[in-house]
Amino acid sequence: MFIIPAVVKLLSEIPPVDIVITMGCNVNCPIIPCQYREDWGLNDPTGKDDVEFSKTIHAIHARILELAEKIKKS
Repeated sequence: MFIIPAVVKLLSEIPPVDIVITMGCNVNCPIIPCQYREDWGLNDPTGKDDVEFSKTIHAIHARILELAEKIKKS
């Protein structure tokens, strides 16, 4: 398997963004200037079984679809 190494950037190196989504998971996220922000308040599935990971994946997918609809309507 080919693994692409992560590229770490400083916040000052990130281009301007319109939308920021934070996942919740009891993690403090850096403040990034944006026009719209949502926190999805998801539970962190770390250390849990595949069923919990699957639930989180499905929740993220559903929220992405909802966000796409909001964007289309605005």
